Amino acid sequence: MKTTTEPALYHLQTVGSTNAWCKERFAGLEDGAAVWADAQTAGRGRLGRAWHSAPGAALYYTVVFKRPFAQPACLPLAVSLETAAALRVEFGAACAVKWPNDLLLGGKKLVGILCEGVPGGIVCGIGVNLRQSRAEFEAAGLPHAASLEAGGIPLPRDAAARLAAVLSARFAPGGPLSAFCESGFAAVREEYRAACVNLGRPVEFEGGRGVAEDVDEEGRLVVRTEEGTASVFTGEVSVRGIYGKV
Repeated sequence: MKTTTEPALYHLQTVGSTNAWCKERFAGLEDGAAVWADAQTAGRGRLGRAWHSAPGAALYYTVVFKRPFAQPACLPLAVSLETAAALRVEFGAACAVKWPNDLLLGGKKLVGILCEGVPGGIVCGIGVNLRQSRAEFEAAGLPHAASLEAGGIPLPRDAAARLAAVLSARFAPGGPLSAFCESGFAAVREEYRAACVNLGRPVEFEGGRGVAEDVDEEGRLVVRTEEGTASVFTGEVSVRGIYGKV
């Protein structure tokens, strides 16, 4: 079912993956078009991790980008800020960013973001935990996950639809993402640094460990190690005190 929102915003009850849905239809979707689903059966997060859902428990959303970006490699970082802003405005949720693009609520993962390049553009998937209980996360082996309701944030019945609409407005051509689109990470770097939970903390990354000191103009996490300074752009980074790392 297509809503009246422009750019197009589609709603599906169940889908294998919203990213896959957009990739299959990419040629026929305009810049800023998006789809959201009540449940997905074959979702995938960063590093190929499976992303399963129960109907109505979360928002599964993907937006299509066909516009040129000054710095496309940093798009996931900018999207994390726009998603945090949408959650703050719509529900009063105060989220932090775990580099590069996970959103945390109370130190636990609330939102996952996956951007994938396709010929002619990018599809960006966003999964937001809405209503899962702490007991559900524990039973699923996800003790470091969070949902808005488990974090004490009451939600209206149409929370998913409202959040999808707000995200689409923020990602539409001419919307708040425009400064990043035109100027790259420099346009959002200070905002990102202020929200980034990694900074000032001990971290581990592939090939080393140290203290995260900055996020540079290329979106890389700058880590001070015993050997010097490392700039990390890919791979998993664990943070002491986050997700059970001590």
